[in-house]
Amino acid sequence: MTQVLMPKATAVWLVENTTLTFDQISAFTGLHPLEVQAIADGEVAGGMTGLDPTTNGQLTKDEIKRAEADQAARLKLSSSATATNARRCRTSIDLFTTPPALEPRRLLYQSWGNWY
Repeated sequence: MTQVLMPKATAVWLVENTTLTFDQISAFTGLHPLEVQAIADGEVAGGMTGLDPTTNGQLTKDEIKRAEADQAARLKLSSSATATNARRCRTSIDLFTTPPALEPRRLLYQSWGNWY
């Protein structure tokens, strides 16, 4: 299952701007219900700015309204967010791998760096 990007910041926004239950928010973000309750009480993430899940495509406003109307309903991650997360995972792997051609130069630089 694809996870929410920045779950704590998303939970902060959902607590401040919706009437969803703690269980609904915790099921969507993957946080513990007590942690969501602590966010609502201001004990956790006090200075954190909330991340709007509707602006980055993780949720739609209709999905939030549907879950607010039915407390037993669970929020579902939108399909566009699933594709975006998969694309970001592929590109982040490429960013942090070192090309083999650059590896000897880096080792040489590190060895010369120790001489100074």
